[in-house]
Amino acid sequence: MATVAAAFAAGVVVGPLVAAWAQEGGRAETYRLLNLFGDVYERVRAEYVEPINDREAIENAINGMLNGLDPHSSYLNQRSYRDMQVQTRGEFGGLGIEVTQEGGYIKVISPIDDTPAFRAGVKPGDLITHLNGNSVQGLSLQEAVEQMRGERGTTIRLTIRREGAERPTELSLTRDVIRPQVVRFRLEGNDVGYIRITAFNEQTDVGLRRAVQSLRQQAGANLKGFVLDLRNNPGGLLDQAVQVADDLLEQGEIVSTRARRNEDAQRWNAKSGDIAQGLPIVVLINGGSASASEIVAGALQDHRRAATMLRISSSACCNW
Repeated sequence: MATVAAAFAAGVVVGPLVAAWAQEGGRAETYRLLNLFGDVYERVRAEYVEPINDREAIENAINGMLNGLDPHSSYLNQRSYRDMQVQTRGEFGGLGIEVTQEGGYIKVISPIDDTPAFRAGVKPGDLITHLNGNSVQGLSLQEAVEQMRGERGTTIRLTIRREGAERPTELSLTRDVIRPQVVRFRLEGNDVGYIRITAFNEQTDVGLRRAVQSLRQQAGANLKGFVLDLRNNPGGLLDQAVQVADDLLEQGEIVSTRARRNEDAQRWNAKSGDIAQGLPIVVLINGGSASASEIVAGALQDHRRAATMLRISSSACCNW
């Protein structure tokens, strides 16, 4: 303190020195807390009732830290990151079946047209009981999906229990490249175009444009408007959400981000060109509509381009 007082008396600027000391003090506190974490971790590792997996424990700690900041932040390990890339790319090596889980088994909702499962005769309602001779009992839906996905050209054996059949059926399927249809559409009553978007991956914007063009050709001058169904759509790629909103807007801000530093903030604005050509739009959402779905619905509602309606429905399925 004497040194600092003498410096003040001599008219020396000591602000940077004090700031440096404060910074060092902050670092010391950080290191102390990290040492505390290390001590706790070693205590758990040595004395927990069962041996722990180091990787899982550290990843859980990281996720706990991020979830403490906000519920939408999480850590992706190598496996999770690979799965995310598969989902956002819009294609993967697999069999081509939409599935859910029922009674511990994997239940087929529907085979996707022109895929290995479709060609092998897999039917809606089939229960997959074994994969390569191993029971699926005890597996989560995601674990079963991961086993059924794989490189194009590789094979897998499915044991299927079908209602009305006396005994299980065993099928050998060769995996192929599967491109799930994330945009489905149909004409309702000859004058309303219904478009269902199930996810925002690299194929979404192209699928939306194709859907609008096809519905226009089907309805012609009778087309009165569109219903955009985003129920149970968990989101996906930000750039696809921006592009879908841009497709239906002439101008205005779509979404923006804030950051600690002002220069890191971003803003996306719509460019002119509404592929729906001003026809009325109704957006359907529910509690399962998240992330990119909220961006699209919010942008269209804020710019009075669409009416947003909440509908209650739920479903759980995966493509593989």
